[in-house]
Amino acid sequence: MPQPKTQITILAIDVGGTGIKGLLLDAAGKPLTEKERVATPNPATPEAMLVLMDQIAQKLGKFDRVSVGFPGVVKRGATMTAHNLDPKWIGFDLEKVLSRRWKKPVRVANDAAVQGFAAIHGKGVELVITLGTGFGSSLFTHGYLVSGLELAHHPWHKNKTYEDFLGIRGLRKHGRKRWNKLVGKAITQLEALFNYDHLYIGGGNAHKIDIPLPKNVTRVPNEDGLLGGAALWRE
Repeated sequence: MPQPKTQITILAIDVGGTGIKGLLLDAAGKPLTEKERVATPNPATPEAMLVLMDQIAQKLGKFDRVSVGFPGVVKRGATMTAHNLDPKWIGFDLEKVLSRRWKKPVRVANDAAVQGFAAIHGKGVELVITLGTGFGSSLFTHGYLVSGLELAHHPWHKNKTYEDFLGIRGLRKHGRKRWNKLVGKAITQLEALFNYDHLYIGGGNAHKIDIPLPKNVTRVPNEDGLLGGAALWRE
């Protein structure tokens, strides 16, 4: 008689410039718990943030695997950039450190890529941008992630970057009305650059978009940054 399959539980962590969130998922990406959130410390050093990740993990309970979305370039589990966190994150082997700390297998990816895995439909060229503390991006072709895309710090206008205008600093500097106009301008330029079939906009400030969006542009819930964590474990 066949034995029932054992459910795999994934601890999904979403690291952000203003908050660290956690949730337990099943292998299909379905939430098993309520979301836990703590404020990102200042300074946002690896040591301080790891303590808060420990607290989230303890509150959520037992898990088998870990997925982490990190706001920066990630290569082979190490965080290579961290523009909105402490510089000590640069070159930090987060995957290895968490695996040893929690004695569980861990996979780490860019946070916009994790959000994208939850948002996309796997058809054609799909671009994901996140509007939060910074500006995140990920690109997919037929469901496959194109590695290494980092639009945030690409010069865009008047020697300033997408993140300068569309991240939280840009929102505070220009105000919501002007910020929305800049979002609209960015959408037009990104479509001309990538010829995407669909654009998904997530992040904590996506709900502040007031302008009408084209039919091939969709706002997605910020929770996708957690729900996409299950995709890191799909073969």
